[in-house]
Amino acid sequence: MIPSPLSAVIFDKDGLLLDTERIVREAMFASATDLGYRMDDTLFLSLIGHARDANDRQLQAHFGADFPLSDYREKCRLYFEDLCRSEVPVKPGARELLSFLKARGIPAAVATSTGRARSEENLMRTGLAKFIAALVTRDDVERPKPHPECFLKAANLLGVSPKQCLALEDSHHGIRAAHGAGMAAIMVPDLLEATPEIRILCAGVLPNLDAVRVRIANSLADS
Repeated sequence: MIPSPLSAVIFDKDGLLLDTERIVREAMFASATDLGYRMDDTLFLSLIGHARDANDRQLQAHFGADFPLSDYREKCRLYFEDLCRSEVPVKPGARELLSFLKARGIPAAVATSTGRARSEENLMRTGLAKFIAALVTRDDVERPKPHPECFLKAANLLGVSPKQCLALEDSHHGIRAAHGAGMAAIMVPDLLEATPEIRILCAGVLPNLDAVRVRIANSLADS
C-alpha cells in the first residue's frame, strides 16, 4: 500500500534508476578473468545490494587471502568507466516517474550503497540529479544496507516521517533496509527476483517504474 499522505519517494540507484548492474557484472567478470580467477553468477548475485567494504570481505573470503583485491578493484573501475564512457544507461520509466513526482510536489531522494563521487557523477551525467532533493551514499552512513540507516537519513534530510515515505528497491538488502526503516517498500526486480521472504516485506512487487508511476497515481487519485 502507498502511504497516505505520500510525503516522499526514496530510490535506490544502481539497478533501479540506472541500468548499471549488468555493466557491473561485465566489469567484475572480466576483471576476475584478467587476474586468473573465475567469477560466477552465484557469487556475483550475492554481492548485489551490499556496500563495497562488505563485498570486499566476501570476495577475499571466496577467493582466498592471496586474491589481489586492490588490483581487482582498479580493473573493475577501469572496465566500468570504459563501458559507460558514451552513456550511463537509465532504466525505462525513471525520468517519467521522477518528473511525475516533481510535478506533484513530492520530493525524491536517493539512498545508495555506492560512494558519493560516482553517485553524483552518474546522476549528473544522466540528467537525473535535477530531480533529486537529497542523496545519501555509502560515504554518508556508518552502517550500510541491509541496515536502515541510509533510508532513515534520507527521510531526515527531507524533513519527513519514514512512515510517510515510499522506498523503491531492486535488491533484497535494500528491501530489508527500507522495511527496517518503517517505510512501505516496492521491489522492482532487476537481476534478483523477489523471494517469498522478500515479498512479505514489500508493499508490492512491480515489473518496472512505469507500473510504479501508475500505482502512485492511482493512490493519489483515491486519497
